[in-house]
Amino acid sequence: MSVQRTLQKYMDDWKRISHFDFCLLQEDNSILVTTCDRRLPAESKLEEFRNSTALCLSNATCCLYKITEKNEQLLLIVWGSEDSVSTIGELAVCQIESILESYAEKNDKNAFMQKLLLGDYTDVEAFNRARKLHISSSARRAVFLVETRQSKDEHALATIKNIFSARTHDFITSIDNRGIIVVRELTSAETYDDLENIAHMLVDMLGTEAMTQAWVAYSNTANDLKDLSNAYKEARTALEIGKIFYAERNVFGYRTLGIGRLLYQLPVSICEMFIQEIFGDESLDSIDGETLAIIRTFFENNLNLSETSRQLYVHRNTLVYRFEKIQKRFGLDLRTFEDAMTFKLAMLVSRYLRYQNRT
Repeated sequence: MSVQRTLQKYMDDWKRISHFDFCLLQEDNSILVTTCDRRLPAESKLEEFRNSTALCLSNATCCLYKITEKNEQLLLIVWGSEDSVSTIGELAVCQIESILESYAEKNDKNAFMQKLLLGDYTDVEAFNRARKLHISSSARRAVFLVETRQSKDEHALATIKNIFSARTHDFITSIDNRGIIVVRELTSAETYDDLENIAHMLVDMLGTEAMTQAWVAYSNTANDLKDLSNAYKEARTALEIGKIFYAERNVFGYRTLGIGRLLYQLPVSICEMFIQEIFGDESLDSIDGETLAIIRTFFENNLNLSETSRQLYVHRNTLVYRFEKIQKRFGLDLRTFEDAMTFKLAMLVSRYLRYQNRT
């Protein structure tokens, strides 16, 4: 919830309890929040009060109070003529200052975490800044990176904040338009299986609550603050590799990237040489979509022709005919393990080259 919405909620409650109206003005005398449409004091009166040394000004209809927030001076107006107006106003000032201070501290912590993830601090700077902000430097943490179809998805961000609202030591922030970052503080008992479950929970909740498809990647655990920058890089790498090589999945752990991690580090020239060796002057795209779907299902069923035939409602002899055509065309018999593995690698490398050509 934004600070403006929080202040509005509190002011509405104060009005309901005290039956007084409240209005908070920004430095240019524009209304930040209000409980009424009363006419404001004249601009000259407001400026005269701002320039005076007085912290409070009362007249027959209202009380004015100064509130300093960082380098900005806010004015609180409380309308009423009863004796209790001044007391209610002073209590409101205290509450507003507390709310503003709380939000300022929260924003400072988010700014610190953003810079930390980007590696903008030395170890000493990070430690000293964390101590000042009362952030544990030795807590065990993991970084989750959430990406949705829509950039700057405010609904998704609000959903994630609501999911972790009770966890005061977690950080939810973003560095660019590409995703939402969750820095989660872990207990000693939490394992990588728990991280996997959290990632799947985020995907499911964003699908049901925010009605959006999401991809979630997570890092290895970081044992102190200085490791968080590397953890963020791991989460981003996991998301990138996962979306290239494992398009059928929504969750990618840095520890479980499999062969995709190896292929991602190969030079493009080596990958192109491999594809030329397998497909010659053709490419994976020259194979029709139906045949590729059959091949993928065949691989998913561990090269079991009968199970593939049952799942696709295709006669076994039809599958054999398709595979024989592939063998004549590329010299690979997909019914054997070695040739199937070679073709599977070619499919993954083709995905990687398509990705490289788009970037």
